[in-house]
Amino acid sequence: MATARFDGVELFLHIVESGNLTEAAERLNLTRSAVGKGLARLEARLGTCLLQRSTRRQRLTEDGQAYYEHCLRALAELEAAESVLESGRQQPRGRLRVSLPLAFGHHYAAPALWGLMDRYPALEIEICFADRLVDLAQEGFDVAVRIGPLPDTDRLSARRLGEQSVCLAAAPAYMQRVGPIESIEDLAAHRGIAYRYNTPHRSRVASPLLVDDLQAVADAAIAGVGLAWLPSWLVAHYVLRGQLEAVLPGYREQPSPIHVIWPTATHMPAKTRCAIDALVAATPSCLAGS
Repeated sequence: MATARFDGVELFLHIVESGNLTEAAERLNLTRSAVGKGLARLEARLGTCLLQRSTRRQRLTEDGQAYYEHCLRALAELEAAESVLESGRQQPRGRLRVSLPLAFGHHYAAPALWGLMDRYPALEIEICFADRLVDLAQEGFDVAVRIGPLPDTDRLSARRLGEQSVCLAAAPAYMQRVGPIESIEDLAAHRGIAYRYNTPHRSRVASPLLVDDLQAVADAAIAGVGLAWLPSWLVAHYVLRGQLEAVLPGYREQPSPIHVIWPTATHMPAKTRCAIDALVAATPSCLAGS
């Protein structure tokens, strides 16, 4: 049988990792003699010496080192295959903690997660809305949506959802009051609503009002407080209702990437996988980017 070719592999790995036959025998609950004979049979089948042994120590031969490294890689592949099968059988369950940016979370991300509770009755979902950058590991989040550059770290895995363009908008009543705006230079004479997490280069407009909620920025703009930098998808939502209009529509800033992120782990929990898949599937085409 083909499986007979792998007899002795696990025993060999235990011998190498234990450092000697006696320790390996204790780990495997075998006699030292049985372990020695098992190793001898493996070496005979392979036609080479894997270990050089003395009364005090052992070391791998050149062939033994190569065989050991191949065995480790093969074992890792087997474990990965079992993990895939297990994750396919496992139903999402337990508490899923998700961090979402406020406006994008309310309009797009959160609705994508509601249906998971009907599909997976053992799943509980906790959503925290915040525009600040949360620390997933320290704050115990399974998944987050992040708009903007990602940190250069191997502690987080990410999947791109799309990109967010930003444009300048104001209420029609405000524009009627102040007159036309024809260039970026004209902005210096106007009042703006500042979003706390905006990048510094959007400070062309004096902003006596500062808020940390993007939806509140939109609400203030609709109320005629002043000009506001807002995501294009949010501006479009209010333009259709006649509550906002684009200012300098030909001007666009560099779009920001949108990612779903999660803590890097060898085995992804089923609850994390289903959340990622739901967010990817629900991302609208208007955010696909170029």
